[in-house]
Amino acid sequence: MNTAGHPEATTRRGLELTPFRGLRYDPDRVGSLAAVTSPPYDVVVRPDGLHHLQSADPHNIVRLILPEAATPTARNAQAADTLHRWLTDGVLTPDPEPGLYVYEQHDGNGMLQRGLIGALRVSDPAEGVVLPHEDVMPHIVADRAALMRATSANLEPLLLTYRGNGPAAATTEVVERTAEKPPLLATTTEDGFSHRLWSVTDPGDVARIQSALAHHQALIADGHHRWATYCLLRAEHPSPSPWDYGLVLLVDTARYPLRVRAIHRLLHGLPVADALAALYGRFRVRRLDAPLAEALAALGDAAAAGNAFLLAGDGAFHLVDRPDPDLLSRTVPTDRPTAWRTLDATVLHATLLAHVWHIPEDSPAHIAYIHDASATVTKAERDGGTAVLMHPVREEVVRDLARQGVTMPRKSTSFGPKPASGLVLRALDI
Repeated sequence: MNTAGHPEATTRRGLELTPFRGLRYDPDRVGSLAAVTSPPYDVVVRPDGLHHLQSADPHNIVRLILPEAATPTARNAQAADTLHRWLTDGVLTPDPEPGLYVYEQHDGNGMLQRGLIGALRVSDPAEGVVLPHEDVMPHIVADRAALMRATSANLEPLLLTYRGNGPAAATTEVVERTAEKPPLLATTTEDGFSHRLWSVTDPGDVARIQSALAHHQALIADGHHRWATYCLLRAEHPSPSPWDYGLVLLVDTARYPLRVRAIHRLLHGLPVADALAALYGRFRVRRLDAPLAEALAALGDAAAAGNAFLLAGDGAFHLVDRPDPDLLSRTVPTDRPTAWRTLDATVLHATLLAHVWHIPEDSPAHIAYIHDASATVTKAERDGGTAVLMHPVREEVVRDLARQGVTMPRKSTSFGPKPASGLVLRALDI
């Protein structure tokens, strides 16, 4: 079987993508489709980004994926009430018949991505059909599960990739042919990306897609916590049930390669001076009086030779590299492949966070994970914390580790472009 960037492998079943009746905004009931969309919930930089999205339109999807209330129970109840009200008022309406959806993103600078949105059968990890490459944080899975239970909906698709036959694939033929037709919707979001969506309802086309995908497995590119949530909720409900499936965007990266970017860390309550003081004698530390772009370029150069990080938060950048080999041998677990033991994220979590700075990686009170480097630095400077900027992992490293069944430290990668939330939702009771 041709896998998600891996050698031939055998699985009992492949990908099973099923049509569903998508919930979509009625463009006559909202200010604009762009104004009701949002990045995925974990990309929204709180609180600034959240408030910006809330003010863009009273029906912005962020009110469902990141509801605000005093307690988690109240937040989830609010999201459920909001979803019910929007359905009752016709703000969100179900499409007349089930379908798969072709989704296109274009940034105007050569980046074009097309994929298929559908309800994917949630498989057991032992089946090797959907391959994770990162660990997850239980409290986030619990949070997403409570929201999905309350709303009985998949509010945003996660991003999966597989390696098909590129332009020769049966799925590509259907996707490209569909994209020549007038779309169901088209909009351009403020990040400059244009988005278009089409439905695929012809039984022959759906069958061709399903037959082709049955020979593949997929890599989770973005949405490990949502996939873990799908698995948890499927286990809670006797099969067969709508919980046997979860909403995904599936992209053939032989046809449409993705970008891989880093996810940065914000360490609350750790001033940069204290962070640096703990590093002397353990890492090489150099101050860079340079703008962000130049500092990140220096980080890239250093990362090519070994583990490297960029610390910020005090008005300057500090390049941290050349860790003490004895320190690494004492702190990095030795029961994983070399490619895992030498990851920057592994050294950050096993050596810096656990041993040098004594920061719990699963505590939101101590650490935040932010996709945007500039936003991480700004928050660190504002709050008196330390920004730890990371260099991206190469995509082939991610795939090779996933093929071996080895997960990377949580929040190690950011694949993109990510699907916009709010263009199509899946209600489990429709």
